[in-house]
Amino acid sequence: MKMEPAAYVTELTAWFRPHVHPEKAAAMSAYMKNRYSFLGIQTPERNALLKSFVQTYGKPGNEQELEQVVRLLWSQPEREFQNVAMSFLASRGKRTEVSRIKLLESLIVDKSWWDTVDFLAGNAAGSYLAQYPEQIEAYPDRWIQSDNLWLRRSALLFQLNYKDRTDEARLFRYIRLCGHEKEFFIAKAIGWALRQYAKVNPEAVLAFVANETLQPLSKREALKRLTIEGQGE
Repeated sequence: MKMEPAAYVTELTAWFRPHVHPEKAAAMSAYMKNRYSFLGIQTPERNALLKSFVQTYGKPGNEQELEQVVRLLWSQPEREFQNVAMSFLASRGKRTEVSRIKLLESLIVDKSWWDTVDFLAGNAAGSYLAQYPEQIEAYPDRWIQSDNLWLRRSALLFQLNYKDRTDEARLFRYIRLCGHEKEFFIAKAIGWALRQYAKVNPEAVLAFVANETLQPLSKREALKRLTIEGQGE
């Protein structure tokens, strides 16, 4: 990356916008409940455009450049640019600074919907918090008690890929705090988190679901894999 972040994002958006597909854009927006506008660029084309752009202009270099580019992309009206921002975050993998969590938190609550939050929680924040577990008390422990449902969902999902490294006590405590909620995205997240954890500790999940008050959706999602496996025996 050989230019200032603002100029870089200007070039990037100009690289993408000639590829608008109005009919696809309308369908993609409808799929997202018309919350966001789209250029109509589907994932394979978006990835190809980003690859060719990076070959020409490079990637953001240090953490400061990355954060500035991501925030500028997040401010764009079309959803494709939030997806590009997430691609940049993913491409850095575990090479994150301790300050990254502040960026992730701000992205979770800005232009929030499942398509961004699930990546930010289960992938970006999950990877970060595995590297900096001392930040869990300051962030997920606070998120789970937030009035913002997307922060609560993020707290429930950050351990999604932890497998046998899952902090069971924390996961169950989080679920007890919001297991009564009828909010779809919370109930669904609870079931998803339990289903993932059931892959490594099915007995604990079965016992937890049997003894806790959960929404029917959460129970169905939590036991889905266990039920299927049981029927196959």
